[in-house]
Amino acid sequence: MKQKSFLILIRIISWRPVCLVLGCLFISLPAFGPRSLTARTTARVRWTLVWSDEFNGPDNSPIDPAKWTAEVGGNGWGNQELEYYTNRIDNAYQSHGSLVIKAIKERYTGSDHVTREYTSARLTTKNKFTSKYGRFEARIKIPFGQGLWPAFWLLGDNISSMRWPACGEIDIMENIGREPSIIHGTIHGPGYSAAKGPSASYSLTGEQRFADSFHVFAVEWEPNVIRFYCDGTLYKTRTPADLPVGTTWDYDHPFFIILNVAVGGNWPGNPDATTVWPQTMRVDYVRVYQSANGEALK
Repeated sequence: MKQKSFLILIRIISWRPVCLVLGCLFISLPAFGPRSLTARTTARVRWTLVWSDEFNGPDNSPIDPAKWTAEVGGNGWGNQELEYYTNRIDNAYQSHGSLVIKAIKERYTGSDHVTREYTSARLTTKNKFTSKYGRFEARIKIPFGQGLWPAFWLLGDNISSMRWPACGEIDIMENIGREPSIIHGTIHGPGYSAAKGPSASYSLTGEQRFADSFHVFAVEWEPNVIRFYCDGTLYKTRTPADLPVGTTWDYDHPFFIILNVAVGGNWPGNPDATTVWPQTMRVDYVRVYQSANGEALK
């Protein structure tokens, strides 16, 4: 018994240096766990959350009026669109931790006496939140069907004085219903607007559709560069070198956020007999991050 105890003591002593080394290693290792919602890190820059809407209001409650305005009208919005955008809870509301924008096939006449056969919503942070530079990100499940046109995008806050396209536009995500597996990221400015705007697309593989699940769409916007992401994958980088000769880079002032679902228009075409109604776009969150040198204006 004494001999066995002695051998055990020897083993403990011989392992002690190893345990000390391992203990030092564990102490020196960083703590691994969920990242803070208020900071993100990329290979180039550390991002800090400066604004967000998590849409955690009660089910069937309206949008937060401190953060969003529902634009109203049925004038086609410069694209020959067919919907009437309303400020009704029927077309935009919170449900189960998401914003729901619902496009409905219904005859509707607005206060401007314009009548349309569809209603939807267009929400904007104009005059409530703008940002110059940063990471703009949203987790969205888009609708589907011919004639649908969901979008998550930015407009220059000087649009009232400079008008479009001189104010600048950054389309973080656009989809047209006939392309269920493709989203587009585009910039528009003076001399390179509409179909001339430098654009790139991102496609899902196989038979996947963007309407089948939530996806994260983002841009990282810094001086003289805009990077487009889908689900964390960088799929396009834009710089002044991408613009037509003689045009200017128009992304050095604050922009505001827009979420909308258009119906019809020059690009997606009109709905047809295959389009199922109603259609919804669900937005889990919208978040804006800034780097150490960025600006955020409220």
